[in-house]
Amino acid sequence: MTRKNKWIIYGIGLSLFLGGCMNVDNGVDEKKNTQNEVVDQYVSVQEYKGEGYTLKDGKENGRIAEEHREEVEKAVKDFFLNKYSTEVKVHNIVGNVDGATVFVESTGPLSFYTYAIVPIDSSDQPIQSVEVWSQEGQVESAITGGLYRRLFDNEYNQLDSYIEKIVTEGVVVGRTKESLKNVGGDGYMTPYYFISTSPIQDEAIKPVYELYIKNPDAGFEQLQAAFKKEAFDPKDVSISIMLFMKEEGMEPSEKVFNQIIKDIKGSNDFPRGAYSVFVNDNRIHKDSFEGVKDNSLERASPDEIIKE
Repeated sequence: MTRKNKWIIYGIGLSLFLGGCMNVDNGVDEKKNTQNEVVDQYVSVQEYKGEGYTLKDGKENGRIAEEHREEVEKAVKDFFLNKYSTEVKVHNIVGNVDGATVFVESTGPLSFYTYAIVPIDSSDQPIQSVEVWSQEGQVESAITGGLYRRLFDNEYNQLDSYIEKIVTEGVVVGRTKESLKNVGGDGYMTPYYFISTSPIQDEAIKPVYELYIKNPDAGFEQLQAAFKKEAFDPKDVSISIMLFMKEEGMEPSEKVFNQIIKDIKGSNDFPRGAYSVFVNDNRIHKDSFEGVKDNSLERASPDEIIKE
């Protein structure tokens, strides 16, 4: 399900709720109140640092996790070190229906954000430290995204410089670094874009990932030598550019959107991959970290820009 479709479904559900009002007068008042509540769920992207992010039915487990924060942090750090040979720092803990989702950032040599889940139950020892887990492929994708960023440092530096130039023109902005730390979790991320990979399918990066797990301190030359250039498929590396209007109340700029697409197509300096471009208005949804809405401009799957 695409992010945009999620919001369409949300809107349908809201319409059905409003349509169920029996009394016409009360229905109008309830509709206004509900619309105001929906507006209140959004905040300017420049202000959002992750406050208000929630997961379904997670309030009680969030409270328990905070009471046992030291134990939760240790369990998560041990999980990443033992399974992925990676040291992490914990930025945020959010309760979910079955436990706590813990957002972390790698401390090097790779750069990426991800998360793990710590199960919680109502026993005398509620934190299930030895049962920490992550969603299938989530951490692997984060690591391989970080590896691509390291392997193609010059190309990604060019992309960074380009987007920063776009931002300095004063029309669009990115997300805050604090929000990436607290509720990002999507692998290699900057305020302006993130990298998603398919480590199971990507034959080019597999040996690099395996080398990293065995030896996280492997040097650049070793990692580069392990990369199978001949097996590389740009469709295996998704680069999603996510920008927001700087001014509140402004609709997404078609001029900026079209310029970015044109420049990506025309540049030979950017990293190879499958590019998606999103230009949104200024608002971000506090509960979900979602910025894509019905008025967003997007060039995305299945119509990504493929740079061979």
